[in-house]
Amino acid sequence: MDEDWELYRDKFRNRLPGDLAELRGPEHGVVQLPLHVAWSGLTAYDLDQPRQRMGLYRTVLHEGQHDDLIDFLNRDILLTLWPTLRKLVGRAVRSVWEEAFPELLGAAE
Repeated sequence: MDEDWELYRDKFRNRLPGDLAELRGPEHGVVQLPLHVAWSGLTAYDLDQPRQRMGLYRTVLHEGQHDDLIDFLNRDILLTLWPTLRKLVGRAVRSVWEEAFPELLGAAE
């Protein structure tokens, strides 16, 4: 594989939690993302609205740092959303997460 591609993947790989169980984000309510995560567009997401919940997860997966992933993502919601979410995130994000957490592949089937 191309060295630039691997460097790009490393950007996401280095942010990963050790285990999906570490993802302890909220399940309901309005979540306000910090500016370093939601630097363009929506910054507040209502997790009880499916489209907003999907938008928050997509944004945090792409822009969030390690602590943001843990604070804003929830393991059970991620597993539920993954079959659709994996089609909305970039190839690097998808491949890094699925390689690190094979249970996501099971959710996607």
